[in-house]
Amino acid sequence: MAVAETQLYAKVSNKHRSKSSSVLLESLLAKGFPAHIAQKALAATGQKTIEDAAKWLHSHCNDPSLDDPIPQEYALYLCPTGRLHNHLQEFWKASKHQCGKNRAHEIFPHITLCDFFTCEDQKVELLYDTLKRVGDRFSQCFPPSISLSLHTSTSYLGFFIGDSHANILKEFALAFSSEASALADCHVKPCLKQLHLTLAHKFYPHHQKTLEQLAKCINPGETCQWVAALYSRDMRFVHYQTLRALFQYKPQNIDELMINTGDFIYVDPTQQSDVSEGWVIGTSHRTGCRGFLPENYTERANESDTWVKHREYVFVTASRFFTQTENEPSVKLNGEVHNPSMSRSITNVLSLQNVTLRRGVLVMRHGERVDQVFGKSWLQQCLTADGRYYRADLNFPATLPKRKDSMKHFEYDPPLSCCGIFQSRLIGEALLDQEVTVSYVYSSPALRCIQTAQHLLQGLKLDQKVKIRVEPGLFEWTKWEASKVIPNFMTVTELAEASYKIDTSYRGNFPLSSLVPSESYEDYVSRSSAVIKKIINACPSKGKGVILIVGHGSSLASFTRPLIGLPARDSSDFAQVVRKIPSLGMCFCEELKEENKWQMVNPPVKTLTHGANAAFNWRNGIVED
Repeated sequence: MAVAETQLYAKVSNKHRSKSSSVLLESLLAKGFPAHIAQKALAATGQKTIEDAAKWLHSHCNDPSLDDPIPQEYALYLCPTGRLHNHLQEFWKASKHQCGKNRAHEIFPHITLCDFFTCEDQKVELLYDTLKRVGDRFSQCFPPSISLSLHTSTSYLGFFIGDSHANILKEFALAFSSEASALADCHVKPCLKQLHLTLAHKFYPHHQKTLEQLAKCINPGETCQWVAALYSRDMRFVHYQTLRALFQYKPQNIDELMINTGDFIYVDPTQQSDVSEGWVIGTSHRTGCRGFLPENYTERANESDTWVKHREYVFVTASRFFTQTENEPSVKLNGEVHNPSMSRSITNVLSLQNVTLRRGVLVMRHGERVDQVFGKSWLQQCLTADGRYYRADLNFPATLPKRKDSMKHFEYDPPLSCCGIFQSRLIGEALLDQEVTVSYVYSSPALRCIQTAQHLLQGLKLDQKVKIRVEPGLFEWTKWEASKVIPNFMTVTELAEASYKIDTSYRGNFPLSSLVPSESYEDYVSRSSAVIKKIINACPSKGKGVILIVGHGSSLASFTRPLIGLPARDSSDFAQVVRKIPSLGMCFCEELKEENKWQMVNPPVKTLTHGANAAFNWRNGIVED
């Protein structure tokens, strides 16, 4: 576009903008909001309605960054609709179920035309004008269907755009970039490299074959109407994790964050090292406020869940009239659309894969332990002056098992709380409901793990059929032991005498004497890798029985990663992962015997989520002031 033409268009556009956006802006100004804050609210909500902007302003009344001149970041995507979009969403769902989440699941299916760029709030509508102007110019030459060819590698799977069609898209992106840069005074960078539609990214190499099979069920020539859409995001939280609140949480202290069900929370993983276990510090997307919140009230969300869709340009082509029949469901971005033909083809692939599944390994952390609730001095709260145990709170176990040495050894080998016992039995019952067949049970020598295994078996109704093999090699990284010595565990004989269903004939792969205090991370990784291999080799490969391993938070990563062929994490990353694993958190691996490998899949049941319940004295606030 010539400079003179650009300047002229800017004047015309500004007049047009003053007519179209003045109503929204003036309505907010009439309510008493300053101009820069009103424009910020309009940009943050996509300049759709006064109601949306007013609701955003009301929610952000306590946002400490409300006055900060921080613009949104914008990107231009080309998004499929119709049958192709439906098939892509079915692939998203099936690949996530079979192989777990990868980076592609963070964002809806799209072709990136322009990378993220910043634009001042008061100039955003110029981007809308530019999109319509450039779209109108290219609508006649836009291809009726875009040529897509499948490309795969060990970490990437997606469709590459054919050269002739890619050139048209690049010209469109370049035109939008140059005009938006000139009119809105922002630096827009078009994507001029190989254009692509990503299906999977940064997945485990051993999932490549499964993903390829699923991708071949997608017909890239399926009818599709393409839409160029502008999205924005909050640039401050680009590298943060996004969580979704599962429950409402009302703050108990001034530094805690109020959240409603469905709220999105931004969490910086690098700022969590000093936060108490079970808590995170985050910023609310809805209110902009920051504070502590219980982590088990949340789940991981997608990066794009907090993005705002602004304007879109629909390329009307001949294929439009064949994109969607009257009986097909409407398209939803980030939604799951059912397509019968695609579901059948996906199901056929999955059923073929299930033929090869053999054994399963379920690695689980123990249930809630008493010192997790009552602190490390819990035992002092439960002993009389003459050393007898009594139940100081209903969440303390009714009794402690008998042991020949001092009861004080329970301080470093604590039992489950009553809630921990209930949790374990509930998970066992859930596994029974899912018809999970447990053939072998291995447990760390820690009392809390053995008790968890016992109550799991009771919930499964297998406590009279399957015995617990106590394996010292399953104990957690000894560097994390507060006592700096190996705990004095109950013996197998003592456990059996206390009515725990112990396999007294089992001889561990790692004797207790081999556990050394404060072992190095390398030694722990080596021990974990060796013990999981020995357990797998010791259990017959015939049938489809599950090997249940009850260990510690550290067990989930240290036993499953070597099994599926992944290297150990760095020790610093390992600690961050472990601290987020809840009581009875679990990982599940299945054997693909024909391929001589294991893969990680969704566990057969979901983890139990529950909130804190503080001690209560009826006098406080009821009788006494």
